[in-house]
Parts: sequence; structure tokens; C-alpha cells
Amino acid sequence: MKSLLSGVLFLLAALSAAQASVITFTTPAGSTAGGEPVNASATFTTSAGSLLITLTNLQADPTSVAQNLSDLAFTLSTGQTSGTLISSSVFALRTIAGSGGTFIDAGAGSSTGWALETGTTNGGLSTAGFRLCDLCDAAANTPAYTIIGPPNGSNLYASANSSIAGNGPHNPFIGQSATFTLAIPGITSTTTVTNAIFSFGTSEGNNVPGGGPPQEIPEPGTAALLGGGLIALAWVLRRRKAS
Repeated sequence: MKSLLSGVLFLLAALSAAQASVITFTTPAGSTAGGEPVNASATFTTSAGSLLITLTNLQADPTSVAQNLSDLAFTLSTGQTSGTLISSSVFALRTIAGSGGTFIDAGAGSSTGWALETGTTNGGLSTAGFRLCDLCDAAANTPAYTIIGPPNGSNLYASANSSIAGNGPHNPFIGQSATFTLAIPGITSTTTVTNAIFSFGTSEGNNVPGGGPPQEIPEPGTAALLGGGLIALAWVLRRRKAS
């Protein structure tokens, strides 16, 4: 019985060590950039040596490119300030027509062309951590490839002005969402994100601090396994008490 109890405790410890943390920051309600409403989220999944980020623009039928996501700065609870952008991927590369609000999607899975900077300044706000950026010098496609929100209920960008519709330098946009995978030495499954700053538009300085408190949940698969381990532990303790 004692050996079985030890085995269950070891399993729980192993599962706890393997757990990933999922943290989400969002723009606070009523946020604006360039005088226009903005709405975005960033979901961070931390695990041993790795950070996965999903960056999403939620502002439907935008009027201006000022509402497009262009940068994300963030800091980590474990204090890392160096890492490498391993890969990035787009939901779609979206080209919006000059009239009518229609668009064409292509290039799903293509690279974002964004870059990773560390210990830099983001539009006057010191990150002291990391910055994913479409506006920085190392980015491949500036000022195109900013992240645009979804179309309206009729699947059109009916409100788009000339900074979006048919704008050659700004097209194509990243359609709604992009993912980024970072390798960060020393990061663990218990590392969390302590601060996130969203930036919008095609010029630096339009920053919106992410709202909190951030949500933190265990990775679903790990949570299920951990729950199973707790049930096993309860069974062992019950049998031990009865014997």
C-alpha cells in the first residue's frame, strides 16, 4: 500500500512538472488607438523552454489601419530578456479591394514576417522583456502584414477607408489572427506573463496596455490527467484508512 501511495504521489509530481500555463490578456473595454476603437487579445502558453503566443484582432469592420495590430510587448515572471522567434504563422493573408469592402484570402500558414526584439523600447514604453513587431527594422514586410479584425456580418469591410481599402503599401493584411513560437532558455511551465502592451497602426506610439488580471488555466489535457491522479490518490487514502 505504501509503495502504491508513493507511486501516485510521484505521478502527481510528474504531471505538475509537465503542466503548461495559459494566460490571456485583452484590451480593456472602451480602448482606442488613433481615435478609433480597438479590441484585441493575446494568449500565452508557457512550457519548458517554449512560449506559444496567439495574437488576435477582434475589432470587426475597422475603419482605419490605425485599428490594426502591429506590435506586442510583454514581460515574464521569471525575468528572461532573451530568446529566439522559432516560427510564426498566419490565419490568412487578406487583400482588401479598393471599393465594395470585398477581400481575397491567400497564404494560410505563411510566415508573419514579424520580428522579435528583446530589452527594447516600444513607442516610448520600455518593455524590459520582449517585443513581437511588424514596425521594427528587422520585420520583413512593414507597413503591410499588420493584423486586421474580421469583416462585418455581411462578410465585407464596408467601413474601410483609404488606409485599408485598396491601399497598396498596407495590403495584404494578416487576417484576424497569427501565432508565434518562441524558444526562451529558462522558461518553465509555471512562468506567467506579468505585463502585455498592444500596439496599433503603422506608426509607433499607439499603445494600449493589456487588461488584467490575466486569466491562467492549466493545459486541458494535463488538467484531466492531474484530476485522474487526484482521484487515484483519494482511492489509495480511503483503502489505507479502511485497512
